[in-house]
Amino acid sequence: MENELSDSQLVQLVKNSLAAAISGDRDDYEELVGYLHPKKNPRADEIAMLVTTLKALSGAVSDIDWVHHEALLFAVSRMSMWNYGTDVMDAMVELIISLAASNGKYVDWCLEMLVKHFVPPFYLVELVKKEKGIDRKNNVLSRVHAALQEITDLVPLAPLRLSPIVVQRMPSVFSQQPLEIVMYVENMLMLESGAIGETVGSTMLPALVDRMIEMDVDIGWDGNLEEDAKGIFEMELEEDAEFADEAVPPSELLKRKSLQGNLVVEKLDSLMVLTFLHLESCQNSGRLTEVFDVLLASFERTVLNAYKSKFTQFVMFYACALDPEGCGVKFATVLTDLFGCDANPPITRMSAVAYLASYLSRSKFLSAALVSSIIQRLVDWCYAYCKLHNFDMNPRLHQVFYSGCQAIMYIMCFRMRSLMDIPRLRLQLLNMPMEAIWKHKLSPLKVCLPTVVEEFLRQAKAAQLFMTAESFVFNDLLESDLSRAFGGMDRLDMFFPFDPCLLKKSESYIRPHFVRWSNVRTTYDNDDNDEVSDSDSEASDDDFVDRNARGMTDDEMAVSVDDVGLDFDPNLNKMSITPKNTPLKSRYETQLEQCTRMPARIRPSTSPESL
Repeated sequence: MENELSDSQLVQLVKNSLAAAISGDRDDYEELVGYLHPKKNPRADEIAMLVTTLKALSGAVSDIDWVHHEALLFAVSRMSMWNYGTDVMDAMVELIISLAASNGKYVDWCLEMLVKHFVPPFYLVELVKKEKGIDRKNNVLSRVHAALQEITDLVPLAPLRLSPIVVQRMPSVFSQQPLEIVMYVENMLMLESGAIGETVGSTMLPALVDRMIEMDVDIGWDGNLEEDAKGIFEMELEEDAEFADEAVPPSELLKRKSLQGNLVVEKLDSLMVLTFLHLESCQNSGRLTEVFDVLLASFERTVLNAYKSKFTQFVMFYACALDPEGCGVKFATVLTDLFGCDANPPITRMSAVAYLASYLSRSKFLSAALVSSIIQRLVDWCYAYCKLHNFDMNPRLHQVFYSGCQAIMYIMCFRMRSLMDIPRLRLQLLNMPMEAIWKHKLSPLKVCLPTVVEEFLRQAKAAQLFMTAESFVFNDLLESDLSRAFGGMDRLDMFFPFDPCLLKKSESYIRPHFVRWSNVRTTYDNDDNDEVSDSDSEASDDDFVDRNARGMTDDEMAVSVDDVGLDFDPNLNKMSITPKNTPLKSRYETQLEQCTRMPARIRPSTSPESL
């Protein structure tokens, strides 16, 4: 190819070469294709010739034929902007855009070329982690997204073609390069928040959630289902000296350690942090409500019915924490509606109320008034169910009912003290027909998880929630036959989806908004200088300390229990409960009457076994 030719002459020369190839004369055409083949350590003149060739092809795109010029298109498809400087990058982008605009049949090919650049070739992955690699990353990706936007402007239907391409090219969860899928998701989120996000946004986030669930279910740890069920509320164990500074339950530490070095865990943790940051960006730009609706639809379709998801659901939790009065309330309302809808399958209703119970219990950002209103709805549903089903207990037949009852008790274990301390909410609780539900022939106290029932009854007695709370007698030996039947094969009776998050990086985002059992004041706690909250004060609805800064020390965050009703320490996970395997009535007589508090813990659910 002559170096002294003008731009128009070069374009004409390329057109002639393309036309000759169709006629059978392929010498000039093959020379043209040769300029496009990648060379190791190319010289400056070879780079200049490559740029010239790409620009000339951009002016001759209307003469490129899909069948006769397959070798040329293949050579272009093998090129990567990651391997070149900005001059070649710009020439490649110009060719791709021109080709997409010239003929509709090239649009998918051009979009795939650009999406391919979301991640570098495998041999450059390590380079991207370094400072020089970050500059190259910015140079490549800024051009890729600008090109996608320009193609969209020229071809309005391009975004509809782009979405399936992006989803199909997502790296596998089993990729040996964690950075690969992280970078790819970064680009997906850039598309979602970019100018073409209105078209592709509804696809990007659900695809991301689907991939995270795929990773989530691939993660497992050892555990015994029945033993973990009995240990939800277990006696406090002595801290190992090795972990004394962390002050978290040994069971949780063991599970954290079991996840260390797991490549899938590391990738999922990084993706969740990316998603959290994206949600923060959406909140700052006023888009969170819109994005939350997309996430909520994806949650209902994928996460809700996934077999005991362990971590992915915290994306919903964090979105709600960013907007408690909007997203936070909406999530609780939707879960309540899903449970109460008779048209939904039983497993969906049981999962929904399990999510609801765990969400209301663990969310520091939800008001006591909202929690009370949800409890009222659950109690009303269960009470109406009792009036329609005046039969003896049948765990398998009435699974949805028992899941509702257990949700009420679980929420009350965490929230009873804060609700009873507010006069108007205390009155609301006292007027609820709970006692009629617990004494019904369906016998929910004999079917629901023994540890949840025990803690609920203990707090109910201390709070004088029922006139005859001490008359409820419970024997946890019934668990093997009744509670197991209620949970069924999937053991949804043990599913508490928002138990403490075990992903290291993600947990630091969740922590300021999350309630551990050790932070909860129970009704049988003896707190000096307790004051009853003013029923007309909005501040009285706040149950927990709100920590807004991650990484602060416990001393910096110490807050008076008199002011907020909770001394929050994110690293503790203790629970006060009566000893196991002792008749409840005698425990009240020998210990509760003496106002003695015995320290114990709530163990994180060990999904998939005990979630």
